Amino acid sequence: MRLFRPSHKFTAPDVPVVAPVRLAVVRDNSQAQDMLGAILRDIGAISDEALVHALQIQAQQATSLGDLLIAQGLIDEDTLMRALSVQFDTPILDTTRQQPDPALTDQLGAQHCIALRCMPWRNAGAVTVVATSRPDQFEAKRAQLQAIFGPVVPALIPENVLHDSLLRLRRNRLKIWAETCVSPMESCRSMPFSGVRQGLAAGLGALGVLGALFPQMVFVVFTLAACVFLALSAMLKLAAAVAAFTTPAEKRAHENGAVVELAQRRKPVVSILVPLYKEPETVPRLMTRLSRLTWPRNLLDVLLIVEENDHATRQALHCARLPRWMRVVPVPDARLKTKPRALNYAMLFARGTLIGVYDAEDAPEPDQIHRVVACFQNGPSNLACVQGVLDFYNPRSNWMARCFTIEYASWFRVILPGMQRLGLAVPLGGTTLFFRRDILERLGGWDAHNVTEDADLGIRLARRGFYTQLLDTVTYEEANCRAIPWVKQRSRWLKGYAITWMVHMRDPRALWQQLGAWRFFGVQVLFLGTLVQFMLAPLLWSFWLVMLGWDHPFVDMFPRGVLVAFISLFVMSEVVNLSVGILATRARHHRHLRLWLPTLHGYFPLAVLAVYKALWELVSAPFYWDKTQHGTHGAALDAVTVHGQS
Repeated sequence: MRLFRPSHKFTAPDVPVVAPVRLAVVRDNSQAQDMLGAILRDIGAISDEALVHALQIQAQQATSLGDLLIAQGLIDEDTLMRALSVQFDTPILDTTRQQPDPALTDQLGAQHCIALRCMPWRNAGAVTVVATSRPDQFEAKRAQLQAIFGPVVPALIPENVLHDSLLRLRRNRLKIWAETCVSPMESCRSMPFSGVRQGLAAGLGALGVLGALFPQMVFVVFTLAACVFLALSAMLKLAAAVAAFTTPAEKRAHENGAVVELAQRRKPVVSILVPLYKEPETVPRLMTRLSRLTWPRNLLDVLLIVEENDHATRQALHCARLPRWMRVVPVPDARLKTKPRALNYAMLFARGTLIGVYDAEDAPEPDQIHRVVACFQNGPSNLACVQGVLDFYNPRSNWMARCFTIEYASWFRVILPGMQRLGLAVPLGGTTLFFRRDILERLGGWDAHNVTEDADLGIRLARRGFYTQLLDTVTYEEANCRAIPWVKQRSRWLKGYAITWMVHMRDPRALWQQLGAWRFFGVQVLFLGTLVQFMLAPLLWSFWLVMLGWDHPFVDMFPRGVLVAFISLFVMSEVVNLSVGILATRARHHRHLRLWLPTLHGYFPLAVLAVYKALWELVSAPFYWDKTQHGTHGAALDAVTVHGQS
């Protein structure tokens, strides 16, 4: 193998290195940065003034001087490699002369190569040459590498060349890993859906027979079940609302990142994962919206994730002038095409210690990442996830958009914050999510087969003892305000709720032990209760006939006191829903929606259609992702003042 060394300080050998070369160990990170800066200055790559300014910035940020200078456009990758070669007395790998040995890569694992930012390249006599893009971190990895390969010698390689080499060798293995990185017992991919299909068919058959033989008994049982879950849901909403609005102001400010000063702590690199699928028209708007973020550009790592065979979106990204802090990650083609699979794959290539997720139509508040980082740095050690507030920038588009906005405001501004303060497990939303990378990797990332991967991940975090913080920072997105697309989207969510409940209830005892009785109860009310309420809602609607003075076919089955109790429950539930809606729309830009609160009676029946579609897909296509199309009302954002409306 041929290794290229620059002429500065040493000459290139013509034979492979046969003895391990120890990297120069620099104990003080600032000393290492000063050394690198001096080398760059000596070779004329950077001026004294630019170096001093860069070192001042770097001292406040958790990033290397080399990455900072590249992000600012002051040097290129080749210049950095030459300087690092001099600093660490380490050769630069000539990748044109010899290809890596795939057997060595398999010994370490392709995903571990990416995580460690190094790749075993070839055997050279008694040692293994390991390509690394981070020579300053090599010594910390030496023992781990030597336990596998024996004596190792480092050689420098740019990070993008390292990634390209791995993808050429083990692209399929990385693709499979993205689909299977969550353990089988925590993933829905190992669920026996054929058995679910048979069980559901048998249950429906038995129900049909019982309904024909004992129609009154079946009606009573299901009506009582619907009433029980309606009452539990109403009590949970009421308790969440009380908890959300009785928390001391100091604690709310602390939770929302208003107390922390970041000047004393180094700012981390934040990677943002943005999946796009057949959305070429969103690319220009997406770039504009993300460019409004005020987080330092050299600490921002935006990965635009696109399916390999989505040629229209890839072409739009190719034609766009992407800034240095944005890059495209093509996901290898596979039969399974889901958002969580794409997120898992892209996370391998992320550079940040914090991982964020946005959707392609999102418009986050400009200071959002500042507040997220403050929340993490001020939070407890078990804080794993920060969830922002989702809102819509097109609530005036039509009636459905208004109702959807009320529903989201109730969920993200009242119910979820209340659930968090009640100590319940928090089901996550699909966007404006930020994770500590080390914890996310420990959990295996997202379940690639679950169509509500966000809610599932929230429960898995809670089961491992991690904490999710709701943060009052807003991301605006487009309300799905057409009936058929709304039903399709809601059916995917409800199917995912059913799958998530089934996965975590495979071992109810373990779930109880990990969550405790209170949070176990919350999971049942939220997931199972939501499904039961929508499935049995028509039974409860029939009792409105009595309130309207009409006859009910089964009214004689219940004593008058029971009917009064039913009607009182319905009225109480509506009062709770209206109260939560009023609290959720207290912001100035939401107050006009209060007039539309009574019309939610005509909005939620669509979810009944969605739940039956979800049940059908649960047995026919459990992993099918019914993609929601966006971009219809993107121009509505022009009328929204994004900053300061939360």
